[in-house]
Amino acid sequence: MPRDLLKTLTYLAVHLTVGFTVAYAFTGSLTLAGGIALIEPCINALAFFFHEKAWKRAEQRAAIDPFVRSAVAHS
Repeated sequence: MPRDLLKTLTYLAVHLTVGFTVAYAFTGSLTLAGGIALIEPCINALAFFFHEKAWKRAEQRAAIDPFVRSAVAHS
């Protein structure tokens, strides 16, 4: 399994647990908490996957372009 995908899945598991716990604490409903916990973290995990891909691309470009290297190094 690619490292990016493994990181995405473990991040998703943590996010789902936290999302469910917070939603349940606020609503007291297992059903509502489950629904809330599934929607936002799933979208966020997908965004995280593409965010990682973009950073890898930036790091690869930084190896070639001094301007990009400077921007990546200072972030």
